[in-house]
Amino acid sequence: MLSAPAKNDPAAAGSNGPVLQTAEFEFLRRFVLEHCGISLGDHKHQLVQGRLQRRLRALRLKGFAEYCDVLRHDPQSELGELASAISTNVTSFFREVHHYELLENELLPAWLAHKQRAGDRLRIWSAGCSSGEEPYALAMVLAEALARNNSTLDAKILATDLSPQALATARRGVYPLDRLGGISAERCRRWLLRGTGEYEGLASVHPQLRELVTIQPLNLLHDWPMSGPFDAIFCRNVVIYFDQPTKQRLFRRYAQLLPVGGYLFLGHSESLHGINDDFELIGRTVYRKRG
Repeated sequence: MLSAPAKNDPAAAGSNGPVLQTAEFEFLRRFVLEHCGISLGDHKHQLVQGRLQRRLRALRLKGFAEYCDVLRHDPQSELGELASAISTNVTSFFREVHHYELLENELLPAWLAHKQRAGDRLRIWSAGCSSGEEPYALAMVLAEALARNNSTLDAKILATDLSPQALATARRGVYPLDRLGGISAERCRRWLLRGTGEYEGLASVHPQLRELVTIQPLNLLHDWPMSGPFDAIFCRNVVIYFDQPTKQRLFRRYAQLLPVGGYLFLGHSESLHGINDDFELIGRTVYRKRG
């Protein structure tokens, strides 16, 4: 648990790296809120200092003043790395399994039954996909549904994130075996390729899953190149970092990309209550766009 910084020493006690001064922290707070929608409280001073010291070493900078200058002169060059450093990417395969059960047992059968015309498409967006576990788990469920129905429907999953490191992992699609705990033994056999030799202890996602998933960088606060519509959007454990106005703008934009009856999935600690009335709650952190 993080403690509040001491009044006379904003730096972490015993830090071996440069000290993040109060003025620099205030600049970073404003920058991150403006460009990422992430709200940093006073108690995050030590966390920000510790995590960004790695960026200083990577960029060979002497201190946080130089880092702030980088952000002032070329914000986009460092934005993804900054957001990745100060946020916590906690994810796993089939996390919040009830979402996948709803998708498998109700939504996909209904969509596949109704999407029979030429030109029909099925689109799911994993917004804030982190290191890829979520979109690949979605791809397993989608691929199985397509196979059961002998369907050739044009179905794709868009996976986006701001973090370059997370996207690099997602594109590789290679995970340690101890990260596969949420996947059933049957799905492991079907959708994962075990490594041997120098790749012992690793598993790679099946090429068929890769074909269903498109991975792209995206800042949710900036322009979106896609026009939709999406049948479902998964935005789980992302908005917990955002302030209220940013959440309101984001959910309005999601509503614009979903048809009436489209679905929005949030994380277990997130809610639209008091934020947006375009959606109705139909299950545990599952919302449907109103007509």
